[in-house]
Amino acid sequence: MEKKQLKYKNWNEIKSNDSWALFKIMSEFVNGYEKMSTIGPSISIFGSARTPEDHPTYQLTVNIAKAISKMGFGIITGGGPGIMEAANRGAKEAGGTSIGLNISLPFEQQSNPYIDQDKLIEFQYFFVRKVVFVKYAQGFVVMPGGLGTLDELFEAMTLLQTSKISKFPIILVGVDYWKGLIDWIKNTLLEEKNINPEDLFLFELVDTEAEVIDCIQRFYKNENFKPNF
Repeated sequence: MEKKQLKYKNWNEIKSNDSWALFKIMSEFVNGYEKMSTIGPSISIFGSARTPEDHPTYQLTVNIAKAISKMGFGIITGGGPGIMEAANRGAKEAGGTSIGLNISLPFEQQSNPYIDQDKLIEFQYFFVRKVVFVKYAQGFVVMPGGLGTLDELFEAMTLLQTSKISKFPIILVGVDYWKGLIDWIKNTLLEEKNINPEDLFLFELVDTEAEVIDCIQRFYKNENFKPNF
């Protein structure tokens, strides 16, 4: 698929769009908050939009989402294909709540068919969508993914590190996939004293469906469960 060319705006165009953009941003927040406030405690699952159905990680994601749904949590995803589709599919097949926060992109993103009809929310602004992801999640499960997945992961870790949100589990799935990143965090960020040793406890690294469920169960066994809304 041919990518659309980015349109560059001059300074006058940027200034003239500011006021109208504020109204659109506000409307996305209001719409997202109103729809999500009716949904119970949920877990957000992130990962690549490019993972095909026959990839082992796709089926692992389906199984993880099924197991989390059976715990009573809804499943929140970015609403697109790949890992997002797999997570919504697992929730749907388990009879759970399947939520999709879809984003308008010039390529690659159409909503998947496994989202509950009344729980598909469309966004134009990434930062509004990310606020909704965090505000209404009681945990993040991070499957292998690309830049968007890393963006969501590091934003959540930053918010937890700075105590801007209530504590919740962040679970990275795929030891081999994430090992290089974790090594860099330990051997560069920590060694250079750009993070504290306790920041390494902001996340857990696992490989299996059972380990994901164990992480969630352990967290909410030892913590006073308090939804973020």
